[in-house]
Amino acid sequence: MIRKTLATVVLAALASTAMAQEAPYKVAEGNKVDAKTLMGWKTWRSAACERCHGPNQEGMVGPSLIEALKKYSKDEFIGIVVEGNRAAQGMPPHPFLKGEKIDALYSYLKGRSDGKIAPGKVTAME
Repeated sequence: MIRKTLATVVLAALASTAMAQEAPYKVAEGNKVDAKTLMGWKTWRSAACERCHGPNQEGMVGPSLIEALKKYSKDEFIGIVVEGNRAAQGMPPHPFLKGEKIDALYSYLKGRSDGKIAPGKVTAME
């Protein structure tokens, strides 16, 4: 009886955590994404992030963002990108990415990191 109750509590906590951590992106067929995530891909392209992080976010001079987004929270990501919290490692601040742009960029990169968004061009969901 106690085990059953404990299991129920643990499952409820896990479900609550999963809902609280809902993905910040929507994707279908690997490359069709919601408007915010599409804006994130466009931000990625316009900021030329691939110069350091590679065209598929797997790293070059800069680290793999596929791996980085597995360990950094959204707030940590924003600090690194916008404020340049990794300037000593070669990541300068990008204050022009504040607000809506950084939120959208995070959505796109998180989808790539989670393996839900395929590498390459993305298009709008229909």
